[in-house]
Amino acid sequence: MMIWKGFRFGLFLQIAVGPVCIFIFQTAATSGFFIAEIGVLGVAIVDVFYILAAIFGIGTLLNKYKKLKSIIHYFGAAVLITFGISNIIGFFYSSPIVSMDQSAGNTLWKALLLTLSNPLTILFWAGVFSTKIGEENIKQKDLYSFGFGAVLSAFIFLTIISMLGTYVTILLEPKMIMGLNLLVGIVLLLFGVKNLVKHRRNNVNPGQQV
Repeated sequence: MMIWKGFRFGLFLQIAVGPVCIFIFQTAATSGFFIAEIGVLGVAIVDVFYILAAIFGIGTLLNKYKKLKSIIHYFGAAVLITFGISNIIGFFYSSPIVSMDQSAGNTLWKALLLTLSNPLTILFWAGVFSTKIGEENIKQKDLYSFGFGAVLSAFIFLTIISMLGTYVTILLEPKMIMGLNLLVGIVLLLFGVKNLVKHRRNNVNPGQQV
């Protein structure tokens, strides 16, 4: 029952397409379904880590130390900006981070790093679990089931994205695929800049921080 609730909640979260989803789609389009699924596995690994960290109370620790939260914000923005710039450079020149043919190992660490770029996800899950405990009076063991369902939904959703990306490969010419890389780079760069600006604005107006 809790697995199904977590699964439905996880699917709802997928509505907000983020940089990880874009990266998986791009990987499938440029390197194929199998390589993209390695990336999906990397995303799932980090999601499991974040959910366990939330259950174990690390979110409380992050809320307590504001400077640590600030460092994490900057780290996440830096990762997204780096990936974005690398993609854009890769459109004109060969790039060490983004290429037309990625290996399974490279894709795995890129997916891990990109998913880790938002460690404050722990705070989100900590809030979700606190609400569940308060409203539904569920036990801690049920939180694991709920979290598993959420991770499972993300895995299935990103697998579907991989399939769509692979289908795009069949339809698009190599030059159009490179254009996709450029577009993805711009989007990732904008995500990173947006996060950076938002954090700096919150520092100026602490009362607006989440």
